[in-house]
Amino acid sequence: MSERIVVVGAALWHEGRMLAARRSAPPELAGRWELPGGKVEEGERPEEALVRELREELGVEAEPVERIPGEWPLGRPPYVLQVWSATLLSGEPAPLEDHDALRWLGPDELDAVDWLDQDRPAVWEAVKRPAP
Repeated sequence: MSERIVVVGAALWHEGRMLAARRSAPPELAGRWELPGGKVEEGERPEEALVRELREELGVEAEPVERIPGEWPLGRPPYVLQVWSATLLSGEPAPLEDHDALRWLGPDELDAVDWLDQDRPAVWEAVKRPAP
């Protein structure tokens, strides 16, 4: 069995709201919403990958706070999603890579977007916890 590949997602909080990002690619995911993030590179800790990915994808600086319990399979093995709650330190999020829209959602608005199937349980787990 091959080694698993970890993809980190950010439950990025600011002023009590969580950021959702709408995919623009690949075509089979376009138009659905996810927690922003990406693959952990070799030699990188998940927290470091999260900070790097948020900088690359959204142009913001963020601080990982806590790993959300659990991990979720992505598409085909060996990819798994791990989610961290994070706070926005600086910058205004913009859809720079792989996204065409962003929305800040309050805890009572999270079902207003069509989350990717694998992100849905992570989102609900993240919202159960106090926002950082």
